[in-house]
Amino acid sequence: MKKLMYVLSLIMLASLVLSACGTPATPAPTEPPVVATEPPAPTEPPAPAWEAPEGAFVAIPVDAAPTLDGIGDEASWAEAEEFVVDVDGGAKGYETQVHLKAVYTEDSVYFLVSYEDPTESFFRSPWQKQEDGTWKQIKDPDDKGGDNNTVYEDKMAFIWPINNSIAKFETKGCYAFCHDGENPDLKPYGNKYTETEGELGDIWHWKSIRNLGQIDDQYLDWTRFDAENAKEAGRKSDPKDSGGYADNFASMPDPADATKTVPDKTKPGFTSPSIDMTTGAPGFILDSKKVALDQAALDALPAGSYIPGIVKSAITGDRGNISAGWKWADGVWTIEFGRLLDTGSEYDVQFTDLAAQYYFGVAVFENAQVRHATETGASFLVFKP
Repeated sequence: MKKLMYVLSLIMLASLVLSACGTPATPAPTEPPVVATEPPAPTEPPAPAWEAPEGAFVAIPVDAAPTLDGIGDEASWAEAEEFVVDVDGGAKGYETQVHLKAVYTEDSVYFLVSYEDPTESFFRSPWQKQEDGTWKQIKDPDDKGGDNNTVYEDKMAFIWPINNSIAKFETKGCYAFCHDGENPDLKPYGNKYTETEGELGDIWHWKSIRNLGQIDDQYLDWTRFDAENAKEAGRKSDPKDSGGYADNFASMPDPADATKTVPDKTKPGFTSPSIDMTTGAPGFILDSKKVALDQAALDALPAGSYIPGIVKSAITGDRGNISAGWKWADGVWTIEFGRLLDTGSEYDVQFTDLAAQYYFGVAVFENAQVRHATETGASFLVFKP
């Protein structure tokens, strides 16, 4: 009996040990902690690509200014978009297509202009020595005053309304202020002026013989023609400090005041070593290289000699703020020019709003004083961002 009780005690002890060493209960699964997050920020849709307005002349941004030498071989010009303007109605039926490009930097805008012109017209009313020893300026025999169409120079012009002040310019272009046929007995080609006080235009007038490294900066207002006080009507030049061009006249004592001189319009006053006296080329005398002609020097020249009728220098001041370079080759003029986007002048169009449209008109003068080939209507310039 004692043995039996002992065996049972061992069995119970073993059971307790096995229970203590058994597999532990599996814990109940727990949920991961909830972490608060911000919703993703909405994304802006990409801005649409810039597109030029239909029919626009586009200036593209560039890092560096082109060299204004009349060659137009910079890479920036190759990247710029070409814009073509048809002009017609010029002297002797002249018409052509004007090819334009434009680029701009942080502070300036530049233009490349090219067009066909069969001749380089430098023979602008030069002096010629006559057989009797006198001198005569060559003139267009049909010129009745301010209408030279045979012995003149090649020119080109842009006009821009200042502050959009010229009414109907966007549709009429130059015809908004050209008054053909007025006072034909005094001015065969009429007058140019705006219709209403306050209407102003900025004229960029390139003159192949009279300008030197610049385009002549002029403006247009509402002044009517007056034979004594306003022969040019509304067309005027911007103010200047010095420089420009002048007729090559000799001087003589003023009959009214011997201490002063007046122009002697019977003979030239200057020549230059660079002049070809058999042709009159290049058609001008640089003021910096002019040589005064006394009577003995004039008498020594052979009959038939040509001396240019213009002495010129660079313009300083407002009138000279458009720099330029040009070349004629193989029947084509190439002109490069540029100026500040904002010149600060009241007589200039200011390109201060690069999101705006700037209307302009183009004219080309082929060996003509006033009878220019003109664009019908107007074009407009925009700046590509």
